[in-house]
Amino acid sequence: MITPPARLQTPAAVLDVPRLERNIQRMQGRMNALGVRLRPHVKTSKCLPVIAAQIAAGATGVTVSTLGEAQRCFEHGIDDILYAVAMAPDKLPQALDLVRRGCQLGLLTDSLQGAQAISRFASEQGQAFDVWIEIDCDGHRAGLRAEDPALLAVARVIAQGRLSLAGVLTHAGSSYALSDPQALAQLAEQERLACVTAAERLRAAGLPCPDVSVGSTPTALSARELDGVTEVRAGVYAFFDLVMHNVGVCQAEELALSVLTQVIGHQPDKGWIIVDAGWMAMSRDRGTQHQQRDFGYGQVCTQAGHWIEGMQLSAANQEHGIVTLPGVSGAELASRFPLGTRLRILPNHACATGAQFPHYQAISACGEARPWSRWHGW
Repeated sequence: MITPPARLQTPAAVLDVPRLERNIQRMQGRMNALGVRLRPHVKTSKCLPVIAAQIAAGATGVTVSTLGEAQRCFEHGIDDILYAVAMAPDKLPQALDLVRRGCQLGLLTDSLQGAQAISRFASEQGQAFDVWIEIDCDGHRAGLRAEDPALLAVARVIAQGRLSLAGVLTHAGSSYALSDPQALAQLAEQERLACVTAAERLRAAGLPCPDVSVGSTPTALSARELDGVTEVRAGVYAFFDLVMHNVGVCQAEELALSVLTQVIGHQPDKGWIIVDAGWMAMSRDRGTQHQQRDFGYGQVCTQAGHWIEGMQLSAANQEHGIVTLPGVSGAELASRFPLGTRLRILPNHACATGAQFPHYQAISACGEARPWSRWHGW
C-alpha cells in the first residue's frame, strides 16, 4: 500500500489507486479472454472516477442497485444502465423520467405481478421499457428457477405491448460462502447453466432472449468457460475486501480500500488500544464471521499498509474502535502504539465501509491524495 499523507484527518476511507487500476485490468482481461462483455456493478464504489476507469479499461455499460446511481451515471454520459433490483411499482415514474431523457435503462422482475405492473404502467404512459427476468441459480436470494413454469408466463407478459424482453440474469450470491477453487468453479458453472437454460426455454417457446447476464466477483474469477453468456456483472473486484480474501479470489496486496485511523486511547488492563474508527467508519458488517477466518470488524495494518498479524478491530462502538493483539500485553501495546499512532484497517465488506464516507481519499502512486466523491441515496 501507499502511505497516505500526514495531513489527512482520521478516520478516512483511503483508496490505493494503483491497486484499484490493477484490479480493474485483472477482471477486464479475464472477461476478454472468456469472450464476454463486462458490465460492472457500480454499487461498490458509487464513484465516477472509479466507473470511468472501468469503462476506459473496456467495460460496456454499468449495473446499478439504485435509481439514484442510474441518475448519476446518466448525468455523466453513461446511458447503458441495468437496474439489477426487482422493480418496485412506485419507482416506475423515476425510471420513466430517465428513459424519456434518453437513458437505455433495463428494469428487472422475477414475478408475474411485477411484470404486469410494469406492463400496465408502460401502456398508461405510452412508453417502451426493456425488462429482464431474474433467475435463481442457487437459492440464495431472489429470482425464478430456470425450470419454473412461471418463467414463460412472466416472459409472455413482458413480450407483449410496449415492453421488450431484454434477457435473463442471475447472481450466484452463495459464492461468498465458499473458499475451495473447485467448488467455486462448480458454482460458476451452475450459475452459467441455470441462466443459459432459462434463455433456451424462452427461445424454444418462441420468445426473444437476446442477452444472458451472470455474475459475482468469485464466480467471474473462477469460471472456466461462459458459453451462452453475453455479459458478466461483478462489482467488488475493483476494491476487493476481507470476505473476498477469505473466499480466495484475491491476495492481501490486492485490497485497495482501507480506513485510516489513529490511536486515541489505551486500556492496558484489558489489553485494548482504542482508535477513532468505530462502526460509523467501518460499518457493522461482520461478513467474515462465518468464514474460515474471522477478522472481527477489520484487519489492522501499519500506516504503510503492512498487516500486523493477529491484530484486529475486535469490537466497535459508534466512534470508538477496540483493537486487540492476542499474546501481547496491554502495557506493551501502549508502548508500541502511543497516542496519535496512525493505522490502517482493511474492511470486511468494501461496499458497506465505503458507504460510511462522503468521499474516498484516492492515493496516487506518488502519494498524492485527491478526494473522490461518493454517491449516496436511492
